[in-house]
Amino acid sequence: MNAASALSHSSRPPGWPFSSRGLRLCVLVLVTLVATLLLSRLPAWPLLELRSFDYLSTIDSLPPPSDGPVIVAIDEPSLAAINAQWPWPRSLHAELVRQLRAAGAKAIGLDIIMAEPSTQENDAAMTAAVGPDVVLAGDETLIQTPQADQLVRATPLPQLTAAGARTGIASIELGGDGVFRSMPQYVDGFAVTLLETTGTTGRTIPEAAMIQSFGPARSYPTVSYYQALDPKNFLPPDFFKGRVVLVGLSLQNAPEIDKGGADAFATPYTMHTGKLTAGVEIQATIYDNLRRQAAIAQSSGLAFVASVLVAALLAAATVWRSTGWPTLVMAFLAVCVFAGLSYTGIRFGHLFVSPLGPTVAYISVAFGQAALDYAEERRNKQRITRAFSQYISPDLVKRLSDDPSQLKLGGERRTLSVLFSDVRGFTTIAETMKDDPEKLTGLINRLLTPLSDIVMDQGGTIDKYMGDCIMAFWNAPLDDPDHALHAVTASLEMQAAIGRLNQQLEREARATGAPLHVLRMGVGINTGDCVVGNMGSTRRFDYSCLGDAVNLASRLESASKNYGVALLLGEETAKQIAGHYTVVELDRIIVKGRTVPSPIFTVADDADGLGLASHKAFLDAKYDKTLTPLDVRFETLPQMIPSLAPYYEIIRTQLSTSQDD
Repeated sequence: MNAASALSHSSRPPGWPFSSRGLRLCVLVLVTLVATLLLSRLPAWPLLELRSFDYLSTIDSLPPPSDGPVIVAIDEPSLAAINAQWPWPRSLHAELVRQLRAAGAKAIGLDIIMAEPSTQENDAAMTAAVGPDVVLAGDETLIQTPQADQLVRATPLPQLTAAGARTGIASIELGGDGVFRSMPQYVDGFAVTLLETTGTTGRTIPEAAMIQSFGPARSYPTVSYYQALDPKNFLPPDFFKGRVVLVGLSLQNAPEIDKGGADAFATPYTMHTGKLTAGVEIQATIYDNLRRQAAIAQSSGLAFVASVLVAALLAAATVWRSTGWPTLVMAFLAVCVFAGLSYTGIRFGHLFVSPLGPTVAYISVAFGQAALDYAEERRNKQRITRAFSQYISPDLVKRLSDDPSQLKLGGERRTLSVLFSDVRGFTTIAETMKDDPEKLTGLINRLLTPLSDIVMDQGGTIDKYMGDCIMAFWNAPLDDPDHALHAVTASLEMQAAIGRLNQQLEREARATGAPLHVLRMGVGINTGDCVVGNMGSTRRFDYSCLGDAVNLASRLESASKNYGVALLLGEETAKQIAGHYTVVELDRIIVKGRTVPSPIFTVADDADGLGLASHKAFLDAKYDKTLTPLDVRFETLPQMIPSLAPYYEIIRTQLSTSQDD
């Protein structure tokens, strides 16, 4: 490569087709094309295409042609009116033919198999009635046996055809999903023969074509059999004049698909109505498809490949520079366009080009590139997260990576639930382990790790560690409507974790003979308005919170040991969790830095209704200064609320001391 060529390559803009993104898109288009072609060979693919055809070909409910066939239905009213056991005598059908012919019917199609002889009288009556204007149904059945496959045809009695009646095979082929949508390929089919009877010739049967349906069941003009037997009294004048008439079984109420029905089949409209369509009405639909050349051809394999390739290239052009929410909008519009083009082909071009292939191709390329972009962006964020998560909350890292503009000094006013926890007597424990700093460090890590995990599992943000003390808060940086509940739940789980750690330490002490250090923890939680945000200097800052509510939480943690409980709650925290935990008031205190007495609470889930009532009376007496060390409740309440037994003992001791003074 010469210098000029090298310079040309180095100066190509980033959007040049063979840039890294361009290459990825080219590969993605090719992979999508091959994958879609392979998917189209799966058995489920044709069924999905046919389902799309069903919907698109029936979306506007095309009505039957106004000059189409008329149905004479063998239905429930006719069965009741004629009051004869089915099958009816052929002399009755002969009378119907004569009445229809007299009423001016152009051609008559009987979708009734008359392959077996009945009585001589009835067969003679039918023979006398038929003529060249009558088409009788035949049937073709494939009998499959382990030895061979045999095609069996059932045709009308020879004497009927000798009398001039014509034969048409009325068999139809159902799709793999049991739905009728394909044009029968019989050159002597029932509809073909009926069409020839009317004098219409030259209509070819399109190969592998699909039916254009004309409405759901009972869309064609339909009268009952008994009405057609006496059209002068039951039907308008000239009702049958110049019309093609089809006679067959057609239930008045189209049977539901899950119940099936005699000579009734699922059609594309079944997906909308859940109803089956009578076989005679299907023959009318086939007749109109042939007469009006309305059958819908299927596109070739080459057209399928071309449509998939065009859709993939269109998707590549859409996401050439970037992906985002417009990609989703464009994908939705593209799917609508593909469906619209397919509908247009069906309705105006009598050609079905499935929208499934282009849709899959477009979505695969567009969302495939979007996934690659997302993965690349995620890798970048993970690098930032790994770099900063060692110093600040992972939730905050995510928030900052999503919005780097927040990486500045400043705060906001929010209602937080603040937790302080401290291990009682840890200074003494550290003093006894001063000659073994590694063991002390290990103990602190074993203590803080499970406690920190609990806080973060409950959605809390750890503000800071102060030796063995943890400060955490809820409802920032992420919103948490149940922040008080999560803070209290975390505190209770932290107490349980301390208990498990003590059991481990006890086993280790027994095994090694080392002194046992039992860990006990006090927790204070308060809920209130705080200022939370990035605080510090412009060179180094921390995500923290400040405010009177924070100070009270710290004071509650310190005061918990004076009440013999592991957890003290502020008033607002107690209100917010009252529906989830049993909360009891312990005292009203004035904490350092405040002048207004603050009620303090704890959780006592072992208290029942009687215990709570007795405890309230106990507090009232305490506040009224009528409580004495000899009060009987000092004996009964510890049994009623065992978790508060140390608290009652402390109060009793305080009263005794005050009396002595």
